[in-house]
This record gives sequence, structure tokens and C-alpha cells, in this order.
Amino acid sequence: MVIPLNDDNPVDVVPWATYGLIVLNVGVFVWQLVLGDAGAERLIYGLGFIPAVLFGSASLPPDVALLPPAATLLTSQFVHGGAVHLGGNMLFLWVFGNNIEEALGTLKFVAFYLVCGVAAALGNGLLDPQATLPLVGASGAISGVLGAYLLLYPFVSILVVIPLGVILYPTRLSAYFVLGGWFVLQLLQALLSKPGTPGIAFWAHFIGFVAGALLVIPLRQPGIPLFSRRGVMAKGPWTRALRQSRPD
Repeated sequence: MVIPLNDDNPVDVVPWATYGLIVLNVGVFVWQLVLGDAGAERLIYGLGFIPAVLFGSASLPPDVALLPPAATLLTSQFVHGGAVHLGGNMLFLWVFGNNIEEALGTLKFVAFYLVCGVAAALGNGLLDPQATLPLVGASGAISGVLGAYLLLYPFVSILVVIPLGVILYPTRLSAYFVLGGWFVLQLLQALLSKPGTPGIAFWAHFIGFVAGALLVIPLRQPGIPLFSRRGVMAKGPWTRALRQSRPD
């Protein structure tokens, strides 16, 4: 497992949507903490996506059913199961989200993000429509961001740390290695997981990633190429001028 910290892929816009999504996710998590254990559990069941509820084989008590089941495909993306769950998701969004927002434009990026999250949750639910455990977290949507990033910027250098026991070893790896390896790992873990068991929804990660890779092709702004070599240089005072003078 590698932990990304930064990429050599600066942007020329302020990624307001990326910042806003991070603030919204953190805000909802603070709300969960304020509610206490019982209130947070009720919120997770009320806003989380439960396949059995959506497909009609189960129902929630009236005081827990806060929204129509279909709406939880969206709201579940902003509820998290713990600080580590939230922190990991927001780190990936922070590192990779700004470049995809720049490539798509702010409004399209928000729509892209939400659609990837819905596709991930719904696809995971269709694989186990009788599941009664709530699916929560931004992982599916952020997996879509990773899929788009791999298709647009596979050669970008990513600063990562690799846990080696108690030692965190810093190094730089290409995006195709970091994100491609992550994708393969999600697929392998999904194939080895049993439907309906508690834990990480690896199929949601896989489906979200594929959705993002497919959607970014028609949604990217004119002039944004696939498999660009943009960002292979380190950040510096001449980065923008060099990028503008160098063909992709």
C-alpha cells in the first residue's frame, strides 16, 4: 500500500469544488460526532445507501427513514464510518481532485463526482440487492476521480510514502504505477470478498474507477488530451511557462 501526498501537476485555477467537497464531508463528520454514538448510527442508517431498502425487500423504521431510498445514493457519499475512513478519502481527493476539476470545469466536475459515486453505490448494490448494511463514504466518487486521473495524467510523478513496518519511506512513483496498482488491488480484493459481509466495499471502488475513466473521455474540456505527459516536471517558478510552450 502506498499513501499519496502530492503530485507534480500544478493547476491554473482555484479548485473551489474540490475544496467545497472536502469541507462538506468534514462538516457532515463533525455533525456525526456532535450527535453522539446513537445519533450517528441513526444518521448512518438514515443517509447511508441500503440496497435492500432501495430494492424493496426491507424497510427502515419511520424515525430512521430520513429520505426516500433513491436519495441515499447521493447522501451516502458524505457520511463516513470513522476518522480514518474520512481522512483517507479526503487525502486522495485533495491530491487528485484539483486536476480533474481543472480538466472538466467546476460544474461538470461536481456532476462527474456525484455520478461516479451513484454508479459505484448502485453497482455495488446490484451485486448484493438483499444487503441490509448501509454503504457510506466518498470512496466510490473518489475512485472515479482516480480513474479519470489515470486516463489523463498517467506519467505524472506522485510523491508517496510506503509503510515499512513503523517506518514511512518517501519516494516518487508514476501515476500509472500508483493508481494502476491501486485499481488492480481493488479488483483482486473485490473478487476475494464475500457479498454481504461487513467491511470495505471493494466492488464500489472498482465500479467508481471504471465509471470515472469512461466519463472523463466525453466530459473533458476541449484541448485536454488523454495520456498527457503534463506534470512530469517538478513544481517551480518556470513550470507554467514551460507547460504552455510544450505540446502535450
